[in-house]
Amino acid sequence: MLQTWLFPQLQADSDEFVFQQDGAPPHWKLEVRRYLNGELPQRWIGRKGNDDLAIHPWPPRFPDLTLKIRIKDAVNAVTPDLISNVWEEFDYRIDVCRAAGGSHIEHL
Repeated sequence: MLQTWLFPQLQADSDEFVFQQDGAPPHWKLEVRRYLNGELPQRWIGRKGNDDLAIHPWPPRFPDLTLKIRIKDAVNAVTPDLISNVWEEFDYRIDVCRAAGGSHIEHL
């Protein structure tokens, strides 16, 4: 696919591109890395071995791939005081909505 479709398409547009793999096991095969080393020396990003010519190795735990951990960290960072303040603000805003009869309220 790289040889017959993707790279010809990219090269027809511009020869100045950097190719980034996603680190999937099939993309780490020796044949794939040899092809990338030959076609794009110092112009590809991915899992690499000692002799590979990748411009940058693919990090083993890239931040955008660890969403569950980031969500757990964000949830764990919520303090009891923050929750209390949110409920107080919510209660206040409900009271303002009631007082306005459900009509439009600016800048709450």
